[in-house]
Amino acid sequence: MKFAPSLLTGVAIAGLLTVGNVSFQAVKPSISLLPASAADATGLSAQQKIDLITKNKGVFGNGDQLRRFFFGDLEPIGIQPGGAGHVVNLYNKANDVTFSYCSTFDVVVAVKKGRVEKFAANEVK
Repeated sequence: MKFAPSLLTGVAIAGLLTVGNVSFQAVKPSISLLPASAADATGLSAQQKIDLITKNKGVFGNGDQLRRFFFGDLEPIGIQPGGAGHVVNLYNKANDVTFSYCSTFDVVVAVKKGRVEKFAANEVK
């Protein structure tokens, strides 16, 4: 009966995995059960977020606002001279807006509707 310890070990591991999986599913809430308003804790519409970022552009730290509002929705589409060296142009496909972001000062320096790969030099200084 040399295989008995390995059989017992296999059954024990399978049992732990089953119990662990059932426990995890019981704790994890389903996304479809959450109300639509819970998806956005700010309570702002996309246009209100864009307006707020536009109002605060050039203010130190408003890049954090950009990241919080559009987490995972920004696509880098270009780099150009501006800000404190270079700025990155980030496109939000869902709202068709491009933000020009200077990471040196964590500042959004320009906002424009549409996909803009390169802003005018005076907009990103």
